[in-house]
Parts: sequence; C-alpha cells; structure tokens
Amino acid sequence: MNEGVNVVALIVFLFFFALVTIMGFLAARWRKAAVADNLDEWGLGGRSFGTWITWFLLGGDLYTAYTFVAVPAAIYAAGAAGFFAVPYTILVYPLIFLFLPRLWSVSHRHGYVTTSDFVKGRFGSKSLSLAVAVTGILATMPYIALQLVGIQAVLDVMGLGGGESTHWFVKDLPLLIAFGVLAAYTYSSGLRAPALIAFVKDALIYIVIAVAIIYIPIELGGFDDIFNDAGEKLSESGGSLVAGPDAHWAYATLALGSALALFMYPHAITATLSSRSREVIRRNTTILPLYSLMLGLLALLGFMGLAAGIEVDNGQLIVPQLFENMFPAWFAGVAFAAIGIGALVPAAIMSIAAANLFTRNIYRDFLKPDATPAQETKVSKITSLVVKVGALVFVLTLDKSTAINFQLLGGLWIVQTFPALVGGLFTRWFHRWALLAGWAVGMTYGTIAAYNVSSPTQKHFGGSNDTIPMIGEIGYIGLTAFVLNALVTVAMTFVLRAMKAPDGVDETTPADYLADAGDPKVKDLPPQRAEPEAEQREPTSGS
Repeated sequence: MNEGVNVVALIVFLFFFALVTIMGFLAARWRKAAVADNLDEWGLGGRSFGTWITWFLLGGDLYTAYTFVAVPAAIYAAGAAGFFAVPYTILVYPLIFLFLPRLWSVSHRHGYVTTSDFVKGRFGSKSLSLAVAVTGILATMPYIALQLVGIQAVLDVMGLGGGESTHWFVKDLPLLIAFGVLAAYTYSSGLRAPALIAFVKDALIYIVIAVAIIYIPIELGGFDDIFNDAGEKLSESGGSLVAGPDAHWAYATLALGSALALFMYPHAITATLSSRSREVIRRNTTILPLYSLMLGLLALLGFMGLAAGIEVDNGQLIVPQLFENMFPAWFAGVAFAAIGIGALVPAAIMSIAAANLFTRNIYRDFLKPDATPAQETKVSKITSLVVKVGALVFVLTLDKSTAINFQLLGGLWIVQTFPALVGGLFTRWFHRWALLAGWAVGMTYGTIAAYNVSSPTQKHFGGSNDTIPMIGEIGYIGLTAFVLNALVTVAMTFVLRAMKAPDGVDETTPADYLADAGDPKVKDLPPQRAEPEAEQREPTSGS
C-alpha cells in the first residue's frame, strides 16, 4: 500500500462526494407532493417512480459495496467459490417475476408500506408481523455495515485511515464524517435522495468497469496471463481457480440461499413499492439482469489483484488498492468515488426501509396505535439515524477481513421470512402460529450455527480469510435453516388445522393481488389503510 495521502485521487473523490451530497439535500424538492409529511412520501418517494428511476433505484439498492468490495475480496481469498454471487443474481429474477407484482398490487390497494404490513393484513397476526419486522431490522444492520466497510476501504487506500497504531477515533474519523453526511440527507430527503443519486452512482460504476476490464488486462498481459498467475497463487494459499467437486454443494447452496433471500430484504421491497405501477415491476425484472453482467466483470477484479501481485492483510482493500496501483491518480479518484457512492445509495435505502418497519410494525402497532401520518414520518426519520448507528457498531466492532460475511449473515436471517411473505402471496393455507414456530426454529438454528462457523476455539459470526464463511457441514447455513423453517411450518400447519386452531383475519381479497393502478376494476377505489377494527371482521378464504 502506498504511503501518505493520494492527494489527486482525494480531490476527485471529494468532488463527487460533494456533488452527491448536494443532490441528496436537493432531492427533498424533487417530485415533492403537496402533502409530504407521511411515509408514502418520505419512505416510498410518493409511490411515483417509473421504469427507469426504479431500475436505477433497484440497481443502486442491490448492487452495492458487496459487489465492488466483498465479492472480489472473496475471489482474491478463495478463488472460484466467490463466483456464487453471479448465478444467484441470475436465479433471482425469474423468482421475483412471479411474486413481486402480486406484492405491489396488494400493497397499493391497502396502503402497505412494509412486508410486515402485508403479513399482518394477510394472516391477522401482530405477533407474526412483529417477528418479520424484527428480522428485517436485524438483517439490515450487517448489510448497511458492509456498505460502510466499502467506504472505509476506499478511505484507507487513499491514506485517510491512519495506521494500526493510530487512535481508533482518529483512524475512523473520515468514516464518521461520511456517515454523518449520509444520515443528514437521508433524514432530510427520504427515499428521493438515493433515487436521485443512483443515476450518478450507476454512471460512475459502468464507466469504471468498462475501463478496468479493458485497461487492466492490457497492463497485466491479457486474461491468459491473469488466470495463470491467479491460479498459481491460489493453489499456494489453498484456493482454486476452478471449484473442485467437494465445493460444488457449498457453491450451489450459497447461490440458492442467497437468491431466496435477496428480495426478502426490506430495502428491496421498499424500492419495489416506490414504483408507480405493477408493470414497472415486471419490466424491471427483465432488464435488471444487466447488473448481473456487471457483477461478473467486477468479480474478475479479484483475479486481477492476484495477478498484479498485490498483497493486503485485509482482503476488502484489494479492489481499491488495485485501482490505485493500476490507474492514473485522477481516474483512481473516479473509481474510489464509484465505490463510495455505490455504498452510500444502498445504505440510505436500507436505513429508510428498516426505519419504516420499526415505525409501522412496532411503534404504531404496539406503542402508539393512534399515531398520525406526521408522527409516523418523524419517528421513521429518527429511527433511520439509529439504524445507521447500529450498523456503524457492526463495522467498528466485528472482524471485517471477510466482509462478504455481513451479507451472508443478513441473508441467513431474512430468508426465514420467505414462508410468511411469498407463501402468503399465493396461499393462506399456512397457519399463522405455524409460520411463527417455523420462523423461530430457523432463526435459532441459523444464529447458533453461524456463531459457531469459524472454529471450535474462536466463536464469532465469521470465517477465515481463505474461505467463504457461513458454510456448515451440509452447505450454506441460511439455506439449511430455511429448510428447517419450512418443514416445521408445514408440519405445524397440519397439526393446527386438524385441531381447528383459530385462524387470523385476512383483510385481502383475490382481486387485490392481480390489479394494477390502471385496472378499470380498481382505478376508482382509493388505496385502503388497514385499521385496527379490521381484526373484528369474519375470516375470508383468501386467494
């Protein structure tokens, strides 16, 4: 790593950081509604975004510092196993094509802001809704932390991180400043801020990738030399250029489990519900795979770092260090800005999504049922700040050497909401108590197994530098926990149905899941907000 501060790169980085900061604050006036003091406006951007804004927002939401920092770092450390991230982003789009339009329709009809709103309305259970909300908030924390790790990696390579002997406050001060700016414009502008900034973020990322995938191989002698050199170095460290037979099951379970989890995250649902129509969602599932191509190219940077002979103690530094070593200082600054802004956008959306869950499904349901829309918005703004602080604690206290672990840990937790959310969109056969029991089993097993994943002598939520963490004896722990969750849910449903246990009230109807905003059957009907007295109605059969 170069000594001192890379002044030219820092100036370029600060220019783009200042640009998106200004855009973040100005976004409060962008598409502003006459009545803006409600969660639909602050937390969902007025539910008004069309195809292209939604595409940039979802892209900025899903393709994050995870893609620019964690995936190449995993490939740098372990080789081909890190490529599981590419097939899972391919698997996910046919899956979400089936259920996201249904979720958008029923949420539009009933004014749902979160997945927990839907679960409560569908199954008539505040307890199940609370479990989904707590899981969403918990799973979002390490994912936001991953974004802050990306920012921290860039700052370290530019020379702003300080040395190991530097006092922790001085060392982390630049990260704290970036965190404060993010918190300020998110509080001010809500979802409109990351939606607007996403245009700059994606433009920078595509420019950097286009240059990197051509320029760096030329400098290193071509892809043939890159793969040969990377293969030799991986074999010395225990990794491999091509995954062997013993790694196939881990690879497959990581991909499948991650695909099931991706659109369970609150931030993915928030970006989805901000769209103005069902058709916007369907169109986006067909064009979002373009980002999977970008992810595949980004993953190759891990091999390029090996071929370039870069040695770092923290694998998360490999891509920033590769850029600093290979690019002129001014373009390294552009690349650093792409990574930094690529972390700020999703971090903002994630904090908003987690705040919406707390406000709608904890604060309103259990603390203040008569909360006004203005009160909800104020609480959500404050909670978005608290969530960022929680993520900052993750960054400053947990081992960051294998940061992909943050995403896999969040995925382990959030996939346990899959039966309630996706199952509920297609059937009401699952009993609410069975779903709650399955969730509890999956969460308990998954959390304990993840804590024990490293070694018998050092327990923590992590793994070693030369392996992909969160792999148990039978594959990705998150998928194993999900299977246990599903088995318990099905078995308990049979038992509870046989015992004729009381069912909850379903406030939805089959037509709610199919209608678009322009559907003549519903266009004259205003969106409904679920009221407490709805629980007193007789149960319906559901769809």
